[in-house]
Amino acid sequence: CEATRVGEDTTLSQIIRMVSDAAATKAPIAKIADKVSGIFVPTVIGIAAVTIAVWLILGESVGFALARGISVLVISCPCALGLATPVAIMVGNGMGAKNGILFKTAVSLEAAGRTQIVALDKTGTITMGEPNVTDILPAPGVTAEAASLEAMSEHPLARAVMRKAEEHGIVPAAVEDFRALPGNGLEAERNGSRLTGGSERYVGGLGAIPDSLAEASRRLAGEGKTPLFFAKDGEVRGIIAVADTVKEDSPAAIRELQNMGIRVVMLTGDNERTARAVGRLAGVDDVVAGVLPDGKEAVVRSLMEHGKVMMVGDGINDAPALTRADVGVAIGAGTDVAIDAADVVVMKSRLSDVSAAVRLSRATLRIIHENLFWAFFYNCIGIPLAAGVFIKTLGIGITPMFGAAAMSLSSFCVVTNALRLNLTKIHDASHDRKMKNAVTGEIVPKSTPDREQPQSANQTNNGKEEQTMKKVMKIEGMMCPHCEARVKKALEAIDGVESAAPSHEKAEAVLELSKPVEDAVLTAAVVEAGYEVKGIA
Repeated sequence: CEATRVGEDTTLSQIIRMVSDAAATKAPIAKIADKVSGIFVPTVIGIAAVTIAVWLILGESVGFALARGISVLVISCPCALGLATPVAIMVGNGMGAKNGILFKTAVSLEAAGRTQIVALDKTGTITMGEPNVTDILPAPGVTAEAASLEAMSEHPLARAVMRKAEEHGIVPAAVEDFRALPGNGLEAERNGSRLTGGSERYVGGLGAIPDSLAEASRRLAGEGKTPLFFAKDGEVRGIIAVADTVKEDSPAAIRELQNMGIRVVMLTGDNERTARAVGRLAGVDDVVAGVLPDGKEAVVRSLMEHGKVMMVGDGINDAPALTRADVGVAIGAGTDVAIDAADVVVMKSRLSDVSAAVRLSRATLRIIHENLFWAFFYNCIGIPLAAGVFIKTLGIGITPMFGAAAMSLSSFCVVTNALRLNLTKIHDASHDRKMKNAVTGEIVPKSTPDREQPQSANQTNNGKEEQTMKKVMKIEGMMCPHCEARVKKALEAIDGVESAAPSHEKAEAVLELSKPVEDAVLTAAVVEAGYEVKGIA
């Protein structure tokens, strides 16, 4: 036996701490109830004083008038109003913990039910996260070269290549000057030769890809596989295709989210064709492909312009997006960084628990609204009765003793109603309803690489010709994908620039313009970003 964690570091202790912390926080709706109580209490005291004064003016005895005033104070004690939200939050958190769904704060429990868009990371969230090699094309030695290159990488795709190399009995050779380029690929030196591996976009920028391999890449991508290109000294040697299977419960979980009126978007660094194939299998509404590790946060920020966004992920590169989203959900099997950055943790790593979390949040909000309604409705009926409004006409009134009993009964009803949450079947989708403010229409940001045009590139949706123009800017100073992101942001901020695709390897940026833009304006934007423009064609 080996103890890997003890005491406060154990999973059980972390669950207990999360539930305890969530119960100690206040949801926004609870703060509204507190503000109402702050106004309600002095108002009731005023009503009690007015009640005593009116009955004295009407000639009743001091004892009778005081009894009416005290009845008003007793029956309107805002216990039910104060209990309406925290009890429901406490029960909702406990119910979530029983089902492996941990809400870190009451705010996240409330916000999950208001979600309009769910952004799902592909690898490890929609898919199993354990890709396997499916095809190897064809140059002799490409597997050995790939193994030498991928042995230094920690990427899931690299592990798949290494497993295949072990099956073939290949021992990777030592490499030098290894570099990992996030979102692009790998490169290293071996026996004086430069080995390169990665996406078609990256490897193709270093050397021409044979037509046969390009055609094979399109076919593999259409089957939902990720083609990895490998080159030696700039010559493309072959392709290793890797596939990550969709989890069994992912399509059903995505359908449940859609049936609740939630738009589902998949984010992935895969090429567009592969991403679309996986998206079709999973049944998502939109696909954002070719997203660099540091680009997910920007995509989430764009989606937030259309509605409340929930981000679901499991990796270190998902942490910024999880923090940026209205609600961040971490898959329990993910990294500690992602779990720490998220607002909700799904312990069982099932995508169906995401829809269950939304369902539980909505049920909690519904209970809170019911509790607040009955708390106010009770006071609207009880205060006139206690004040004796109906004594002269109907002969109905309430003494302070019955007022105290009625006040206690209201609190009992609110608590009992909150406990009904324990009966909620959070995995039962039969009673799901679409929200009134569901997001419809095109929501995928225009600047993302996955944008798929339904017609040709220079046609609008109604088939009319649209004036487009391409410009190529020669830019010096870009050293990495971060530089590309800065240039892209600077150029796409200009009115008339539909999209910009910078490449630090080619030292250029390809622009698509919807209307004429002066070269001086483009140059000024790039220079302001810190780079030098050598020419525009």
